Amino acid sequence: MDEDSRIAAVDEIPEDGSFLFTVRDGFDTEEAILVRLSDGVVAFENYCPHWRDIRLDKGSGAPRRDGELVCEKHGATFECDTGHCTYGPCEGAVLEEIDVTTADGSVYLADDRYEFEKRGSSGDHDLSSRGRIGFSGQ
Repeated sequence: MDEDSRIAAVDEIPEDGSFLFTVRDGFDTEEAILVRLSDGVVAFENYCPHWRDIRLDKGSGAPRRDGELVCEKHGATFECDTGHCTYGPCEGAVLEEIDVTTADGSVYLADDRYEFEKRGSSGDHDLSSRGRIGFSGQ
């Protein structure tokens, strides 16, 4: 496998959360998460389909409840293996999957749409932690 596409060791992915990383598509970056499953690893773009500016993993791992990922903003839940929303305002929607592969205990980006940028957040401004209405008076 190409070391430039290595994201992390499988052991670094928490069993009860997610692992945040950033990919690049040309000039644009996109955050993504690795989710550890009992039989492997899956990756999804790091946003809630209800509102794309809401991140599932804000840097400390996406919360999991009863084996599902949880959007803290809306309470939506997503199956960890398929990304299918089972509850919430986006019920029936599916998280956008990013192709990854594992080899020799490591996870590698295998999606032709992207290049691996870095581990962690993209550094872009996070709109998910503030309200939609500004009260600055301006």
